[in-house]
Amino acid sequence: MQVLKLIFKNAFRHRLRTFLTIAGISIAILAFGLLRTVVDAWYAGVEASAANRLVSRNAISLIFPLPLSYKEKIRQVDGVTVVSYGNWFGGIYIDEKNFFPNFAVEPKSYLELYPEYVFQPDQLAALLRDRKGFAAGRKLADKYKWKPGDTVILKGTIFPGEWEFVLRGIYKGRTKSVDETQFFFHWDYLNETLKKTIAARADQVGFYMIGVKNPNIASNVTAAIDKTFKNSLAETLTETEKAFQMSFISMSEAIVIAIQLVSFVVIIIIMAVMANTMAMSARERIGEYAVFKTLGFGGMYIAVLVFGESLFISATGCVIGTILTFPAAKAFGNEMSQFFPIFNVSVNTIYLDVAAAFVIGITAAIIPTYRAVSIRIADGLRRIG
Repeated sequence: MQVLKLIFKNAFRHRLRTFLTIAGISIAILAFGLLRTVVDAWYAGVEASAANRLVSRNAISLIFPLPLSYKEKIRQVDGVTVVSYGNWFGGIYIDEKNFFPNFAVEPKSYLELYPEYVFQPDQLAALLRDRKGFAAGRKLADKYKWKPGDTVILKGTIFPGEWEFVLRGIYKGRTKSVDETQFFFHWDYLNETLKKTIAARADQVGFYMIGVKNPNIASNVTAAIDKTFKNSLAETLTETEKAFQMSFISMSEAIVIAIQLVSFVVIIIIMAVMANTMAMSARERIGEYAVFKTLGFGGMYIAVLVFGESLFISATGCVIGTILTFPAAKAFGNEMSQFFPIFNVSVNTIYLDVAAAFVIGITAAIIPTYRAVSIRIADGLRRIG
């Protein structure tokens, strides 16, 4: 108990220096936590992917369509339980800055594949009935203050024109990892309109979503589907949903790596600041440590004092920085929701914060401890300042 009291008093002997160091560590931990959360948000789609869902698209590129007639052939592949399909719509709401993912899908089978989208029963029934109806995630509806029954118009980019929809259902995620910023509507509404305007683009889909009986047979099913359409006019590339999401992440892998490097550089910088603080503290107390030695206290006792002070300062900064990460992440997530629909501080990020603070505290105290322990009593008592 006396050691803890002494560590506390030593830590605040120079209050301004200690408070500035704690503030620096807090800011570093806050920045580190936010950067790690950005990395987690980048991989959120991958982490939310289900092992029993596959995605089939045109083997040339995602921008090339597949015939609607593939649906029944895919359904006949052994191991397939559900087949849904859709198109990326790419509509704009009022202004280009109002970006959010919007799809045309076959809602009944699509929602069967995505049970993590939770609807109120009456809203789900209304969505399935209304050909012009659409569903929106809770965050998206809150952002634009949409309510069931509201009419929303999207300006088409891939499919030209102004498209009118009626909000019939607002879904919530079953867990925090579910994207609540999506907008999806009936593929039949899109297809029927195309038949009247651009007939050549009708009866074509951008992707197939496929459910399989068991994740263990996913590789066999993907091979069987691609084999079915080999040498056809539109060959398929089928992969797990996770692999499909990773293909988008790989396009920006350099950015992700850069963010990860910056997060660790922040910790290294604050480690140097903390080491400087502990070096000054140890240098000022060399005479005191020499007195401890003359009274019979060993090097271990002195090491505990120095390491304890360093860990106390770094732990205090860690606690403050970690607490501040949550409101900062919420504010950042709200501003950047169009790019990061899922922006939550994970448990792993908190663990990394604690680990980073521990490394800072330990590393910063190594050299000062060595000097304090190794100095001779006579040299320590002779030293002034």
